[in-house]
Amino acid sequence: MTLDAVLERIDATLPEATARLIDLLRIPSISTDPAHAADCARAADWLAHELSGLGFQASVRPTPGHPMVVGHATGEGRHLLFYGHYDVQPVDPVALWHRDPFDPAIEETPAGLLIRGRGASDDKGQLMTFVEACRAWKAVHGALPGHLTVFLEGEEESGSPSLVPFLRDNAAELRADLALICDTGLFEDRVPAITTMLRGLAGEEVVIRAADKDLHSGHYGGLAANPIRVLAKILASLHDDQGRVTLAGFYDDVAELPDSLRAQWQGLAFDHAKFLGDVGLSLPSGETGRTPIEMVWSRPTCEFNGISGGYAGAGFKTVLPAEARAKVSFRLVSGQDPEKVRAAFRAHVRARLPADCRAEFAEHGSSPASVMAITDPAFEAARAALAEEWGLPAAYVGAGGSIPVAGYFKSVLGMDAMLVGFARDDDQIHSPNEKYDIASFHKGIRSWARILARLC
Repeated sequence: MTLDAVLERIDATLPEATARLIDLLRIPSISTDPAHAADCARAADWLAHELSGLGFQASVRPTPGHPMVVGHATGEGRHLLFYGHYDVQPVDPVALWHRDPFDPAIEETPAGLLIRGRGASDDKGQLMTFVEACRAWKAVHGALPGHLTVFLEGEEESGSPSLVPFLRDNAAELRADLALICDTGLFEDRVPAITTMLRGLAGEEVVIRAADKDLHSGHYGGLAANPIRVLAKILASLHDDQGRVTLAGFYDDVAELPDSLRAQWQGLAFDHAKFLGDVGLSLPSGETGRTPIEMVWSRPTCEFNGISGGYAGAGFKTVLPAEARAKVSFRLVSGQDPEKVRAAFRAHVRARLPADCRAEFAEHGSSPASVMAITDPAFEAARAALAEEWGLPAAYVGAGGSIPVAGYFKSVLGMDAMLVGFARDDDQIHSPNEKYDIASFHKGIRSWARILARLC
């Protein structure tokens, strides 16, 4: 079989593929730090050069921020667009790293070989699984497997400010039949997975102000409004005793999980005790009557991410602060409008303000949830390909986090996305000592070769 020859090529050239990944990892492409703008440009050039060498018509595209990389290969079959990002998170605190974050190396551990370095898992190692699958295919067949576009971003870790304008300006060029995204992981570190549901996000900061200065608590306590007490009462009112969010209309557009998907999720035997135990917890804290996996993947939430006010230094200071503030995030599910939720939150706060108090708000981004159309035969084809490679039935899973690009592909380009990734829970993305298992890298390359064989 022609696929067998591609898989054999992948196996035989794994050392060379790993060396190329290490070369890319050496580039400190930290998008949020202006001091690394030249490094981001260098990473984009490196990737465009690699794609060109494989037969893609590849180029680096300028944006007001960091550049995009776009490569096209014409061929037969469905037009597939592969997305990844080459930028990485900052490395602080550097003192917690066991080695230089941008001096990657292969380490031998009891669990197997791994690559240690910033970006190894998120997302350079993941995007290179697809590139290396294309490389093996080209080496065996002399041509790429079908009609492919590769689209690589350089600002994912800094909020993607250039993404939507770039998609709009280049919609005709980038629009495809299906997007492929490799920025997710295995289920419980062993089961291949296709992520079909991503929660959206709305971020808000609220500041409660009262007096025009901090007040002596002996002179004014009990008489003057205390912003911390007002804020605490408002935050406490955002959930009822069953763990449900109390914003007006919050659940109006929330659909129940289909029975078929709920049954498949139950079959995954999610070990919530271990999931919580790994971070020193034991009991689920959420909506009454919902399974733990539903809480994480398919139910909306309201969480407090930071709160401040008054004196928090060493010792003690008896003041009534002039202001108190909190950062609040809402993870949203399909059907919920982030701006509708934002408006409901602000109305909820304003309705509970006592006299002499006022509220100010600042928004911190938003994105809608995404639900993929798994009725597309491509999803079952990819699921079968993953099962062949990993020896386990591939699962359709949800994700508690947000990957906004999937929603933008739908809203701007009108196409669904298939999210397939090979990261593990202990890859320590965004943290010191990030790593990517060689097994994930190797089997990820083989997985994409199998998926491309079926889809192209």
